[in-house]
Amino acid sequence: MGRLDGKVALITGAGSGMGRVATQTFVREGAQVVAADVNDRAVHETVASLQGKAVAVIGDVTRDADVAVFVETAVGHFGKLDVLYNNAGIFDEADESVLTTTDAIWDRTMAINVKGLAFCCKHGIPELIKAGGGSVINIASFVALVGCTVPQDAYTASKGAVIALTKSLAVQFGPKGIRTNAICPGPIETPLMRDLLKDENKKRVRLNRIPMGRFGRAEDIVSLAVYLASDESTWTNGAALVVDGGITSNYF
Repeated sequence: MGRLDGKVALITGAGSGMGRVATQTFVREGAQVVAADVNDRAVHETVASLQGKAVAVIGDVTRDADVAVFVETAVGHFGKLDVLYNNAGIFDEADESVLTTTDAIWDRTMAINVKGLAFCCKHGIPELIKAGGGSVINIASFVALVGCTVPQDAYTASKGAVIALTKSLAVQFGPKGIRTNAICPGPIETPLMRDLLKDENKKRVRLNRIPMGRFGRAEDIVSLAVYLASDESTWTNGAALVVDGGITSNYF
């Protein structure tokens, strides 16, 4: 038996990176999944080998109507929704200090990382309530908890907002059987991260900060998400769970 047998999950940002691994892992653990992404080809590649246990849906989390379709697809295709996995997010490589980050980067980062997550909750939580309870999993970041001498201020602010919103939702909807938690990953070796760290010096500086001596893998985060999606976590609510190889504990 899988840990997610009988569960129906909506996973955003499922076309690549952690979202793709999450979709594949959730199906392996017994869930049925609606895999949502703005990239048509990528998300269809994610679900291609999953034998009907996952269905792809194309849309933009910053568009309210698109997100409504994500949720409608889950209910229409699988009959209900138990898990809302808000994974979609961006980091722009030109996102730096507040002194230099442009309006366009601020607007796009906040729209995807915060407003998009809020739209998913707006449409998804009522279906979780109808299903008799469920789990909302929000992907935040360790950078929301510590300062960085190499700033990425729009991303950092957006992920701080994710933690704050997570706690608000936990209090609002806990009485209705909805638990809402945030995962705060450290640096994860996704295609996005590999592109950003092609510079060996930048890569070495970051690795020196991680006591475990390596970047995280998508599986490190998804393993925690499986716990949060499963009935094992029915009293875990409002938490910001750090999975970072010890980076936030490292003074020097």
